[in-house]
Amino acid sequence: MTTPNELRLLPWSGPGDKPCYLSTDDVGGHMSRLADTIEAVQLGMAAELLEMAAVTLDDEDTDPIELRRLGRALTGAVKDVLRIAVSRGHRVAADPHRT
Repeated sequence: MTTPNELRLLPWSGPGDKPCYLSTDDVGGHMSRLADTIEAVQLGMAAELLEMAAVTLDDEDTDPIELRRLGRALTGAVKDVLRIAVSRGHRVAADPHRT
């Protein structure tokens, strides 16, 4: 039986916003590489959004509508980054070669 720490939480959701998991020993397999690529894109987008947020928040003339858009975008980015952190934490905990 596969334990939750042996499953990889994928960086996307399934129907009903439910988490998707991958069960494989092949870290170089197609789905693992796809998940790695998506995680890298999500982290890059979060970093860019953080830079944009700093500029937007420093501008005293920023429209309240723009601030709400920024808040929604930041919320989505934090959700993505948190999912990646949880996934990586589970994989580290499940690694039998970890010292």
